Amino acid sequence: MEYLWLIAGFILLIIGADIFVEGSSALAKSFKIPTIIIGLTVVAFGTSMPEASVSISAALGGQNDIAVSNVIGSNILNLLVVLGASALICPVKSNDTAVKHEIPFSIILTAIFGAIVAFGINLPEDMTGIEAILSADFKIGLVGGMILLLFIAFYVYRQIRGAVKSIKNGEIEEEEEEQKKSLSMSLKMIVLGLFAIVMGGNYVVDNACIIAENFGMSEHFIGLTIIAIGTSLPELVTSVVAARKGESDIALGNVIGSNIFNIAFVLGASAVISPLTVNIVSVYDILILLVVSALSLYFARTQRRFSRIEGILMLGMYALYCGYIFVR
Repeated sequence: MEYLWLIAGFILLIIGADIFVEGSSALAKSFKIPTIIIGLTVVAFGTSMPEASVSISAALGGQNDIAVSNVIGSNILNLLVVLGASALICPVKSNDTAVKHEIPFSIILTAIFGAIVAFGINLPEDMTGIEAILSADFKIGLVGGMILLLFIAFYVYRQIRGAVKSIKNGEIEEEEEEQKKSLSMSLKMIVLGLFAIVMGGNYVVDNACIIAENFGMSEHFIGLTIIAIGTSLPELVTSVVAARKGESDIALGNVIGSNIFNIAFVLGASAVISPLTVNIVSVYDILILLVVSALSLYFARTQRRFSRIEGILMLGMYALYCGYIFVR
């Protein structure tokens, strides 16, 4: 029965995020907000809503392993599976903005996240040296969460500023909305979407914990695999469809933007609401995420695209990673 509730939770997350994005976009358009800015803010937040709901619900419930591993697992999956599968379908071109700004920003943000975790180390009193570090817990508190939220505020500000500048220079033309939803309908969709997201997040966390307990698996493993895959479905569908249509900017931008929002917004908000405890295993995964991010930048710079061969390599790396987290 837990599996049915878990699947129901994922369905609620995906449908809820879609309704929330549509309602929020309609509300923003009713206030004459440019479409490009809506895409950079409302839609970007919307695709990260499943991760946010799961991680915040887990943090409130004291399941810190799920709260943290869900984000790390989703980001690794986004880079290796979502981007890898997109490149396998059709080579994904990388523009100058992605190579010079977006991907480096995501790498820097991941490194800062790792530094925040490292500064929150809590060594056991009865151990010393390497043994103490391997048995230590790390914490992301209110200050760490606020720092991450400042990064997402800066990121959104920079994106909006760039969009406004492009509109003024005539580089982007705004499309007129043929039919606008009423204000009351937009608000109803936002409320309904948020309700579905919250309910879905609770279902996913609660039933994933039950499944993990029944099979003797850790919450950390469940968060890195099943929950990460489920909450990354919106990104997977969006990027794969974009790749099939030859929309490389959307396929790549969706992945990088989602990773930035996951760390800065999802973990930042979770830590502000309730301090997050991070174990040493998650620290290893943060290092793996850094390596994968750096590899993605290397692929993006070579021939300015992610080739099919690189896509196959990325999918193979994710298979190896799954094997690693299963046996450790």
